[in-house]
Amino acid sequence: MDFSKDKLNLKNTYSDLPDCFFKKTKPTKVENPHLIYFNNKLATYLNLNIFENDLISNYFSGNKLLENSNPIAQAYAGHQFGNFTMLGDGRAILLGECKDKINKLYDIQLKGSGKTPFSRGGDGRATLSSMLREYLISESMYYLKIPTTRSLAVVSTGEKVYRDSINEGAILTRIASSHIRFGTFEFGKNFCSNKDFKVFVDYVIKRHYPEILKSKSPYLELLKLIINKYIDLIINWIRVGFIHGVMNTDNMTISGETIDYGPCAFMNSYDPKTVFSSIDNQGRYAFGNQHKIAYWNITVFAGTILHLIEKDKSKAIELVQNCLNKFPSLFSNQWIKMMCKKIGIINPTEKDKLLVSDLIRLMENHKADYTNTFASLTLNKYLNNSLFKSEDFKIWEKKWIERVKNKEKSYKIMQKNNPLYIPRNHLVELALKNASSGDKQSFDNLLELMSKTYNYDSKNIELQIVPKDFDKTYKTFCGT
Repeated sequence: MDFSKDKLNLKNTYSDLPDCFFKKTKPTKVENPHLIYFNNKLATYLNLNIFENDLISNYFSGNKLLENSNPIAQAYAGHQFGNFTMLGDGRAILLGECKDKINKLYDIQLKGSGKTPFSRGGDGRATLSSMLREYLISESMYYLKIPTTRSLAVVSTGEKVYRDSINEGAILTRIASSHIRFGTFEFGKNFCSNKDFKVFVDYVIKRHYPEILKSKSPYLELLKLIINKYIDLIINWIRVGFIHGVMNTDNMTISGETIDYGPCAFMNSYDPKTVFSSIDNQGRYAFGNQHKIAYWNITVFAGTILHLIEKDKSKAIELVQNCLNKFPSLFSNQWIKMMCKKIGIINPTEKDKLLVSDLIRLMENHKADYTNTFASLTLNKYLNNSLFKSEDFKIWEKKWIERVKNKEKSYKIMQKNNPLYIPRNHLVELALKNASSGDKQSFDNLLELMSKTYNYDSKNIELQIVPKDFDKTYKTFCGT
């Protein structure tokens, strides 16, 4: 079956926007495309019919274009580590949009597909290892029940990519509700006309949040929605110990989906100062700072739509500031609710805040594994470590047992909020190393494990053990 003649009905709504927001760009053909991974379940959900591997390789390497594709590179800017920079898709090309089974629109984007007008001197390519990393982590986030972009395919190019060393090249097909970022708003506000920028913002609202179109102030409602979306997202990251690693405004989607899995990692031993990114020397994006950075980024976003919210600037600032001022209390309330669910408490009281903070303090003091601690509590089976053996924990446990009246109901809540498994850093590195060399077994095993991360019904649950001191020297990289 020739995919280009099938009833895919690709849309190209983004390329209907004013042309300042994109550049028409075709993918650069590659020498020898070879399919490494294809996400059949996701393809089915997106109404993409399954077809031959050779066709998948050609379409998702960019060697052959889908019949009604209008490929573009999107323009955007962004604050990177607090500094404003002109960016854009330097190695990614949007092929178009498809609809899922409930008629929701999704972008289909090739990442690593060659030079674009925004490449800024780069080669537009990506390494096989970095594209496999994005596939593995994004799908793991999906299994962890966290809003995320998805990965449809990884195709090797048969070409070498030169970084610090010589690497195999690859292209990832990324699926997202859209690739519109806070940085896209920054770009439009700074480099497009007011008229064109308003067309863009109206498009965003119509595409992502049509329910606010008829509200008295849709632009202010957009800000409120984004605040709530990102509070929910960061709370979910914290729930599973995820560290994004590079929360620049160009890596914050307007849909509230996690995007860009370069220098990301998962925290093992609990420490809010944990950083794994090789470029985050000051700890700006440390685990415990992520909500603060989200607030900072949302403030930048708010500034781009200020003039649309209200013509009177002083009044607009007042309206926006009133929304932003609610962020700390909203976040704090959501955080305590989430943490209480992790210990089986549905309706937290003021005293429960102390119960949570005492446990967190004990975990930090004992360098306890974040995921395993909560999984152990959920399993009612304690690990043989210093935390669970300590007198302080036994005191805490007594208070916890007294607080949790209905154990059966509490454990069900805990099972939904405490994953058994995360893509541990040492397992990810092993999987990437082996898969890049052609052995996909450990990669497949880790994906399979993640698909069962909330399965407390399994009879033989063995919690993950991290090699001693592995994280002390562990670093993640952008992968560009």
